Amino acid sequence: MKSELLKSKSIWIKIVLILIGITMPLWLSVERSGLAAVIERLQAAPSGATLMMAAFGLVMLNTVRALPHYIGALLLGDELGVRLNRPWLKVAVPVMIIPLVYALINGYNSINYHFGGPAIFLLLSIVVLHFLGNGQLRPVFKAFILAQLLFGFQWLDTVLFLSAFGFGGGEISMEVKRMAAELGFGSTLSFYSLVFFAVFIVNATFLAVYLTVAEQKAKMRQDLDIARLDMVESRSGREALHLVHDLKTPLSLMEGLNSLIQMKTKDDEILQYTNKISSSIQATSDMVSEILYHEKKNWCTLKTFIEYVRANKLSDSATIYAFDLAADENIEIYINKIRMTRALVNLIDNASDAVEGKKDAKVTIATKVEQSGILIGVKDNGHGISQSNINKIWNAGYSTKSHPGVGLTFVKNVVKEHGAELSIESEQGVGTTFWIHLPKERVRDENIDHG
Repeated sequence: MKSELLKSKSIWIKIVLILIGITMPLWLSVERSGLAAVIERLQAAPSGATLMMAAFGLVMLNTVRALPHYIGALLLGDELGVRLNRPWLKVAVPVMIIPLVYALINGYNSINYHFGGPAIFLLLSIVVLHFLGNGQLRPVFKAFILAQLLFGFQWLDTVLFLSAFGFGGGEISMEVKRMAAELGFGSTLSFYSLVFFAVFIVNATFLAVYLTVAEQKAKMRQDLDIARLDMVESRSGREALHLVHDLKTPLSLMEGLNSLIQMKTKDDEILQYTNKISSSIQATSDMVSEILYHEKKNWCTLKTFIEYVRANKLSDSATIYAFDLAADENIEIYINKIRMTRALVNLIDNASDAVEGKKDAKVTIATKVEQSGILIGVKDNGHGISQSNINKIWNAGYSTKSHPGVGLTFVKNVVKEHGAELSIESEQGVGTTFWIHLPKERVRDENIDHG
């Protein structure tokens, strides 16, 4: 797991954002931002207009400097929380990282980075954003809301009467407020600062509530679609099971009559035909049992299984279906052929959707042997899946398409029933491969006695 995290591009992007935040004072100084020139002009020729320019420049500078590490810490916490299945990390990571960033900056920067009221309010806002909608608000929405909150809270640093409460303790902030007091514009600056604060905080609050409600409605619609689909599948499944169960009776009758013919005749040619009929009846009976009972499994060669998949799925299509069968086709696997076929067909359907519209659309069914056992895979040359979506595709109902994503949930359940594993390899712009890992104990070769 640690190696996967270190290899993740998305994790490193968040870390880079935090590092940019740490180094911001080095390349976005007060002088380079133009704020120093405005303050010098204010000191040389004090005026209300110049004062407001200095206040606005200060808030913008503080916001731009702080934005990378606040957003980076927020998104890093969200991703680690999802990847490690530790929801508390979504709050703990930014709460630990952000004060640390302030400490590191103050360690090398001559101008003190004040960790005051706005920073504390922003950390509390991150906690609130996490709990909004039971933690279902998307990270990108959280980041957008946090940016507005950051700009709004920074205005509190220029409110004069809040200095005693830990707001605006930095050198530049104190200088701007001192000049405002000397000019007699202290109340005016505080009033306008509070107005800007209120506008952005109220806007961020309404946006957070709206996005949370929209996310919850989308989740409810998705759950409703899944419930409808489950109901339809359940009804269709029950009807199918009744029909399959009814097949048992004619199969038994055919087997009885075939056995009677075998007893009544000594003709070698007829006996040869009746043996073939008996084998076909037995194969049909095994299939019926596999449909009726999920736990029912039989030995099946890879060749038979692939041919069965081919017969069930690979019909006329614009997609080119290819085969990369590196494993010996005579190797036998112990499976419920009906359910495993449905699982593989679901993977093939997903792969076909992934390459839809591509001129060189190609889906490959592959097999290979590894030390751990037999691997059966489905490859596509589609657009690939982003790292953030890879973490979500296993969730029931999640889909990047317009309909509920229940296919992979079914595949995962079938694979689990077989004591196997399901893995994914994906690279954006290259394609995706799903592998079903049938464990070694489920594999036997053609030399084993089938008695």
